[in-house]
Amino acid sequence: MAESAQGSPGAEESTALLEGEAAETAENRKLELQVEIEDAGPCRKHVRITIPRAEIDRIFDMQVGELASTAEVPGFRPGHVPESLIRKRFRKELSEKVKHQVLMLSLEQLSTSDRLEPINEPDLDVEGMELPEEGDFSYEFDIEVRPEFELPDYHRLTIERPVRQITDADVDAYTQDFLEQYAQLVPVDEPAQAGDSVVVNVQFTHQGQPLREFHELVLRVRPVLRFYDAELAGFDQLMAGASANDIREADLTISMEADNLAMRGEQVHARFTVLDVKRPELPELNEEFLRRLGVASAEELRQQLRRGLERQVEYEQRQATRQQVLDHITASADWELPEEMLRKQVENAMRREILELQQAGFTTAQIRAREADLRQKSLSTTERNLKQHFILDRIAEREKIEVSGAEIDAHIAMMALQSGENPRRVRSRLVKSGLIENLEAQIRERKAVDVILSSAKFVDRPLPPFTDRNVEGVNRSICGVLPDTDVSVDEEAEA
Repeated sequence: MAESAQGSPGAEESTALLEGEAAETAENRKLELQVEIEDAGPCRKHVRITIPRAEIDRIFDMQVGELASTAEVPGFRPGHVPESLIRKRFRKELSEKVKHQVLMLSLEQLSTSDRLEPINEPDLDVEGMELPEEGDFSYEFDIEVRPEFELPDYHRLTIERPVRQITDADVDAYTQDFLEQYAQLVPVDEPAQAGDSVVVNVQFTHQGQPLREFHELVLRVRPVLRFYDAELAGFDQLMAGASANDIREADLTISMEADNLAMRGEQVHARFTVLDVKRPELPELNEEFLRRLGVASAEELRQQLRRGLERQVEYEQRQATRQQVLDHITASADWELPEEMLRKQVENAMRREILELQQAGFTTAQIRAREADLRQKSLSTTERNLKQHFILDRIAEREKIEVSGAEIDAHIAMMALQSGENPRRVRSRLVKSGLIENLEAQIRERKAVDVILSSAKFVDRPLPPFTDRNVEGVNRSICGVLPDTDVSVDEEAEA
């Protein structure tokens, strides 16, 4: 039901008159707008804006005056063309210019009025709009907005906190995983065994019909092979003893949250043709390799990796805290997110998650395995992440939390170390892809969690070891709907 300007005193007006300030000049004063806002579903509003004829005429007169001072018309000197001739000769151009200016001013005015909290820009068919010759000008649109909910008291919560004392054994295992990112894969004349890599062509079929095919995939032989939309348990057993030209076959079930609706829960058949067997050869910790990583010695690298593990503990603590805060909030707040919004936000939410994993110091293989798991639960994961974002953003507003440039620089430096890149290059890529705003938002949300932690009561529980050699993540979708991406932040990524 539309909000109404008519009603009892004290009722929130649905039709608002946004008046201009008296001190402003006639040229830049605010428009007098009539704005009607209706609910159009969860996180969605229908907005109708009406600009009175007097405002249109005022802006039209200003445009005529500006054009009269520069227009070149045969028989008249510039600046001396009669306004009546300007209005007649340039009517179409003036009408288009006034239309665009009215739209821009009215939308800007609405955005600063605190009447809406939009998530994205309204979808307007500007070219299809026409400014009327007489009468008021109205236009309307639907727009996605932030959910409306009340924050309960988030202070003094009782929170289970995963803890782990980083040991030398943890650092040894993590060093192995870290160095494997830089390993050379060397062909071996031996059957495949656990830890080796196999180069394979994979053909997927569904009910005997071709579904998708991948060529020359390099897969680590581990217990679980995880795609974006399905996983194969026992992959290490399937590939045990395999050599070039061997063929291995298995069935997989597509995830119930796969992006391809028709394939959810369907069984597909995989045919692996082994092309080669390779074994990782770790790099030597010599001066050249250490310089490439930006560290002076093997001991400094070890210290950096220990700090990386500590960041992973912090990451797990943040995730556990966030989920418990989210559970606390959703237990008393009745609000939902529409599936249409979730689908549009899946990729952005996924990139935010990967960005956070990179900051936390996880290796490429660890991130790929987590990404594939998240892809299989993309809708529920996105819903959880979006709710989490809205809640923490509201807390950050209440607590007046800001993010400094130095804090952003520090996180970029961490990411650069993890990827072995120059910090300037990492920053450039984040800026170009639009993910620098995501990074700032993540830091702000993290600080909001810290506010909650500062007053929380903790119950510690042990955190399992970080090194999980059971999962090989594949950045591919069997059903072919999700994009095939890499865990690195793509230069063409969209914010």
